[in-house]
Amino acid sequence: MARGGYRPGSGPKKGTKYKKRCDKSKPKRPSIPADIQAEAAAANMAPLDYMLKIMRDPKSDDARRDRMASWAAPYCHARKGEGAGKKQDKDDRAKAAGKGKFGAGAPPQLKGIMGGKR
Repeated sequence: MARGGYRPGSGPKKGTKYKKRCDKSKPKRPSIPADIQAEAAAANMAPLDYMLKIMRDPKSDDARRDRMASWAAPYCHARKGEGAGKKQDKDDRAKAAGKGKFGAGAPPQLKGIMGGKR
């Protein structure tokens, strides 16, 4: 039986929804729309501060508040996949538990064990 190389009929079939996995190493944040940047510049504020101000204003229109909240969310809250992860959290908790009373003691001192003076 032949191994490797081209095999007829292999691979995704025509018409299937096959997509290659994209690189998820660096999550991209959306760029802030030009109209929000212009309004923030006119108010002499940073765009994020402006969006939070509009979002928290109860007198503002609900649709506008929703829009500002959706644009400000990626800059205020991390996505589920971002961050340290389960393994890193477990290691951090283990290091914290190994400190203080339950930490490793000092190594034994080797004074006088060799017998005689050096």
